[in-house]
Amino acid sequence: MNLHVDERAIRAIGNVLNNPERPLKERFRALFTLRNLRGKIAIECIANCFNDPSALLKHECAYCLGQMQDPRAVPVLTEVLKDKSQEPMVRHEAGEALGAIGSPEVLDTLKEYSNDPVVEVAETCQLAVKRIQWLLDSAYKEGQNACSVYHSVDPAPPDVTENVKLLHRKLLDESLPLFERYKAMFSLRNVGSKEAVLALAEGLKCGSALFRHEIAYVLGQIQSNACVKQLTDSLSDLKENEMVRHECAEALGSIAHEDCRGILEKFLNDEKRVVYESCEVALDMCNYESSEEFQYADYLVKVKADNVENQEVRSIHEVHNV
Repeated sequence: MNLHVDERAIRAIGNVLNNPERPLKERFRALFTLRNLRGKIAIECIANCFNDPSALLKHECAYCLGQMQDPRAVPVLTEVLKDKSQEPMVRHEAGEALGAIGSPEVLDTLKEYSNDPVVEVAETCQLAVKRIQWLLDSAYKEGQNACSVYHSVDPAPPDVTENVKLLHRKLLDESLPLFERYKAMFSLRNVGSKEAVLALAEGLKCGSALFRHEIAYVLGQIQSNACVKQLTDSLSDLKENEMVRHECAEALGSIAHEDCRGILEKFLNDEKRVVYESCEVALDMCNYESSEEFQYADYLVKVKADNVENQEVRSIHEVHNV
């Protein structure tokens, strides 16, 4: 959605995003507002956040840049992917974002990092290569529908079938290429029935941490309470990869079932920063889902030029929900 918004207002939202003194939940709302506003200034504001100490926030910044699908974000995302000092979950998300933008010129970089020693980064780059190759395929050019029913840019297209039993088998078949299993995953998500949700939830026990994290993500998109127990079990498993646990927390926040709040509160003091921060953000999402708020991404504001960081923040325009 393109809105004509004063540059000072966009930069004021960027100031909220980049201010570590602000509550993380406010910074997340500012981030998703910038994602929806799009444009050069919004990209600059998001890119400025990659020096933040919060891996969760940086990860989400990379995600938003990918969802914006603006090639102007390619240089910063490439830099983050190459930066070995960045946390693996941040580098992974930068690779996925490059795949979401889909510019063929990043193929060589993605192929190089398909052999990264961090397996989650390597697998992500392999998927991103496959996605860009799929975008370049003649079938896509002839009009194959690439749109997600959830309005997200996904790392793989849905499978051509909607047969849940067949998709279930394909999803759990670890002998298949990851890209094919992702296609089954997104097709099951689009079906969205209880049977499909339970099939997806079984993926939380598969071998790849990257795969398990994506399973949690799509379960959060579906927002079915049929998978609350499985997500809770993975969040509660202290031996689970923190990238998976974080995504389970956010999924529970999106589902916002009456049981989710107590589960998330239990992990607000988790020893892993990315987990307790995810629970904080997820609780804010719970509050949003159970409230009468019109939109989650509510940081489009009217500001004064001489003191933008200290103005009262209020929503003045409709922005798409995340």
